[in-house]
Amino acid sequence: MVTAEWSADVGWGVPMLKPYQKIELEPSAVVFHYGFEVGPGPRMKAYKDKAGNIRLFRPDMNMARMNRSAARIALPVRVDFRPKLRSFASAKTCSMFDGKELIECIKELVRTDSRWVPAERGYSLYLRPTLIGTQESLGVGPTNRALLFVIACPVGPYYKTGFAAVSLLATIANVRAWPGGTGDTKIGGNYAPCVRPQVNAMAKGYQQNLWLFGPEHEVTEVGTMNAFVFWTNRDGQRELVTPPLDGSILPGITRDSILALAREWNEFKVSERKFTMKDIKAAAAEGRLIEMFGAGTACIVSPIKTINYLGVDMSIPLDPKDPNSQAGPLAKRFNDTLLGIQVRCCPLSSTGGEACMLLQLD
Repeated sequence: MVTAEWSADVGWGVPMLKPYQKIELEPSAVVFHYGFEVGPGPRMKAYKDKAGNIRLFRPDMNMARMNRSAARIALPVRVDFRPKLRSFASAKTCSMFDGKELIECIKELVRTDSRWVPAERGYSLYLRPTLIGTQESLGVGPTNRALLFVIACPVGPYYKTGFAAVSLLATIANVRAWPGGTGDTKIGGNYAPCVRPQVNAMAKGYQQNLWLFGPEHEVTEVGTMNAFVFWTNRDGQRELVTPPLDGSILPGITRDSILALAREWNEFKVSERKFTMKDIKAAAAEGRLIEMFGAGTACIVSPIKTINYLGVDMSIPLDPKDPNSQAGPLAKRFNDTLLGIQVRCCPLSSTGGEACMLLQLD
């Protein structure tokens, strides 16, 4: 694991690479009482290709999101660039900790634990940077001490069923995020309140919640994933649509990658705009709904086959040419393309751009 301590007086201390071990904190540490924690989201994965090379997928975006999330809850963030960390031994204390420097620390961790990076397609080494407030205080206010740590774990497919379509329970009584809140950040407080609704959904036979918002039942997210709909819109155009980044949904890195790929392919309209369950029901009834899927770091792409909305199950099309398919053609294409990029089985971009940037560790 990697650890680095911060204090308001000294700034960032020397990052340390050490064996996985317990972290000792005082019971009065503010992380326990007021939720000063960024961690569920600045997550990334290390992939191994057929040649044994190990790579990270878009780590720069993960670091930017970590800084945005930390700033939202008054945890220390990068305020200026400092020289890149060359080695743990040569590091010195400094008041700033740059995202690029943290990537170098993570690369060193992955090199050290490289034997734990799975080579099987769809498997990876999951990396979890976490930043917590450690000041001992029962008062509410900015923390004057913090701890950054990174741990790693080999993982397989997010769902036990693998790349298979899921069923969703459209959730109205509980709201995951709202305008002006913290739904666009990766902080711990966003996740615990979602567990009970997910348990309720699973008890009814659904794998995840489809989070809706407002009196019009706007579609926001699928569990902890971004939501996508592929349909023929009312103007007769094939369109891939996903909710906009209005401050209430996560600016997903997989979301950004899918949008970049779709715009590069230039085969259908790509939109970031609001849409409702009423829109989805109408599209399904009129034969315009083509596919729906969620997207996120953990599962990459998760096809959707059923949505229970207001007590009624609504079937979502998958592949009309294959009744046994567990994914629509577009969801499968995105999933295969992103997997291929992550293990470099296909080009980053047919146009030579960096729609999906990859960092090689070797």
